[in-house]
Amino acid sequence: MDKCYLGIDIGGTAVKLGLVDERGHVLARDEQSVSFDNYQTPILTTVERAAAEFLAAQRVSPAGIGVSATGQIDSNRGIVAGTGGNLPGWDGAPIKETLERAFSLPVTVANDANCMCLGEAWAGAAKGYTDVIGITIGTGLGGGILTGGRLLEGARGLGGELGHFRLHALDGEPCGCGSRGCWERCAATTALVRRAKALDPALDSGRAIFAAAESGDAAVLALLDAWEEEIAQGLAGLVHIFNPQLILIGGGVSAQQKLLIEPVAAKVRASVMPAFRVGLEIRAAALQNDAGLVGAVQYFRTHAE
Repeated sequence: MDKCYLGIDIGGTAVKLGLVDERGHVLARDEQSVSFDNYQTPILTTVERAAAEFLAAQRVSPAGIGVSATGQIDSNRGIVAGTGGNLPGWDGAPIKETLERAFSLPVTVANDANCMCLGEAWAGAAKGYTDVIGITIGTGLGGGILTGGRLLEGARGLGGELGHFRLHALDGEPCGCGSRGCWERCAATTALVRRAKALDPALDSGRAIFAAAESGDAAVLALLDAWEEEIAQGLAGLVHIFNPQLILIGGGVSAQQKLLIEPVAAKVRASVMPAFRVGLEIRAAALQNDAGLVGAVQYFRTHAE
């Protein structure tokens, strides 16, 4: 077998693992819950065990481990620097040190949305592009930015924390990070579900909401339109700062082409100055559940080899 790498994508509910080759192809994959006992078992303990089981089953020796992780990731030190209040016991988790000790392999760690952006640029919908904004919409809202072909990381690897860009700083809802009016508070899927349940308790998931919208429910369609406006206004602000060629939208809801991708794209284009529309493409991410672990491996290849 050619050289391969272990990609690990740690989310708030599950850890995804994959063997990734030098072309960005996922050769084998697995997934395990990290919230199975309401986080009584530390997430990092679950990740270490899952990785050991996965590698034992594959019977391979990877060249290294690239980790994509939720939260504010200090990629220089390979630790979780903060979570915005979302995950119990995750703050300060020493991911790099723990996995290097357990597997005697080099390890890199980067934020999950940054890795999504890198993965798409290496082997997905952003291949060949140098200036990209990628967002993931789910429990929270994460982002990654490529500018001039390089990942924007900032001084400690914390750059691109788009979910806590404040869209409604004065009158917005309180956020788990301690602030008010953060973008993810009004534009994450959880924000949509929170508002939909106030209309009808049965609308308790993105799937249920989009099904109601497809059936023509006028109240749900209006709710969806207002939520998409929040997504689009945040993106429009970022377009004016970074002048990207491409915006990629990821997360489970990104499968909704007609009800999400197309209306958000139209709203963004209507909200930016004319010169910024020229050449701007907006579409769904392509790698879906593999984006984080593929991007984690690409981060490893560019930072550790």
